[in-house]
Amino acid sequence: MLILQTLAANQPMHGFEIASYIQEHSEEVLQVEEGSLYPALQRMLLSGWITGDWDRTEENRRARYYRLTAAGRKALQRELQRYARVTQAIGRVLQNQPA
Repeated sequence: MLILQTLAANQPMHGFEIASYIQEHSEEVLQVEEGSLYPALQRMLLSGWITGDWDRTEENRRARYYRLTAAGRKALQRELQRYARVTQAIGRVLQNQPA
């Protein structure tokens, strides 16, 4: 969900930019490790949620730049709805707990 949201707001981006954006915008609370990021990006590519095109970074390094597809936007909306339901459910449980 966080990767899709990042790409929805900032297309196109390469993997390091995605990880940095999430870390920075979570005020350093969330860190996306390479071992999680690149397999997730590959799954999203195979699902058709994102596309990836090879290009050069500002430092002239070869990198794959990812973009969100229409299917990815739909998947993001589903994930956001699911997240809202889970967050509300957790909130209800926590409200019913003794202090």
